[in-house]
Amino acid sequence: MSHDELLYEIRGTTGWITLNRPQARNALTFAMYEGLADICRTVPTDGSVKCLVVTGAGEKAFAAGTDMTQFRGFSTDQDALDYEHKMDVVLGAVEACPLPIIAALSGACTGGGAGIAAACDIRITTADLRFGFPIARTLGNCLSIANLSRLSGLMGPGRTKEIIFTARLLGAEEALSCGLVSEVVADHAALLARAGELATLLAGHAPITLATNKEALRRLRVEGAGANDRDLVVRAYMSEDFKEGMEAFLGKRKPEWKGR
Repeated sequence: MSHDELLYEIRGTTGWITLNRPQARNALTFAMYEGLADICRTVPTDGSVKCLVVTGAGEKAFAAGTDMTQFRGFSTDQDALDYEHKMDVVLGAVEACPLPIIAALSGACTGGGAGIAAACDIRITTADLRFGFPIARTLGNCLSIANLSRLSGLMGPGRTKEIIFTARLLGAEEALSCGLVSEVVADHAALLARAGELATLLAGHAPITLATNKEALRRLRVEGAGANDRDLVVRAYMSEDFKEGMEAFLGKRKPEWKGR
């Protein structure tokens, strides 16, 4: 991967990840997927970075899926299985990142790009969003169960099945109405500004609260309501931050979170 294809910059306490192939509508190479996963796995948890924002270069696309040239060498069953496994590992790393991740979407957000967006925690978009998996009229492949699980958790199984079967793309207002995105903003400049505002807001909240609830929701999706949360409960309630939050609330002052 060219280092120019996936940009990572820390501004204040926010890590900004940019999918940077605007000439190809930010279509992802395998190396870009792996680079994204590496950032999510290795992001510092010492408080120096408090939130990540993922966006696409330019205004035309967040990411138009996997670069199709990556599929030309597929010839065996194992090629197909390895690809979907790779996607599950990458999207799993995004979902399991200990920091909250905001996906700032604009234009085309399809295939692997839509999968990345679904694995993030908060999605905001411009009005020109086109979200979906039009594989029934393009590639003729399928999605993994893990990928489908994230989508159906966000939109419901009925709408997930409908958009895949019809190969249509959701616009911004429909994405907002079904809960896929939380906000629609006027243009790309407003999108980046709002992503920065949200990142600042999250940076001021209790990091252990964000991390434990994020992980609990991940376990709920994967393991169901019987998932074990004992470690998460203990981590939160036995933290210095919980004691600080309680004393700050009783003392009618703003808490000072330390993340421990």
